[in-house]
Amino acid sequence: MAENTFKVEEGVTVTDEVMAEVAGLAASDVEGIAYIGNGLTRENLTKAGASKLSKGIHIIKEDDGTITVRLAVVLKYGYEVPKVCHEIQEKVKTNVTSMTGIEVKEVDIRIASIEVNGAGEKA
Repeated sequence: MAENTFKVEEGVTVTDEVMAEVAGLAASDVEGIAYIGNGLTRENLTKAGASKLSKGIHIIKEDDGTITVRLAVVLKYGYEVPKVCHEIQEKVKTNVTSMTGIEVKEVDIRIASIEVNGAGEKA
């Protein structure tokens, strides 16, 4: 993950790793998500570190001061893909903006796989 910093307010900056954690935590709250990237769940996301976060969450700093969030997710089988993705996009935009004040221009989602059951077996 590139080492970007984002000015939240005068004297307060956050790293792209923190932005990725906020986005990941928001996305992981959505029903229908098995995990993000390479096994990131709500329980292990904040302990993952930059290298593991970068496999599933990318924060792109736009020229206009906004950000684009790119997520690779594994969905649970049986959920409506468009509905889950829309909910992820809305939740990430809302949470990142409310916590940091930085506008999220886009949330791009790549469905990496579908999890058939809780044992990690994929379709």
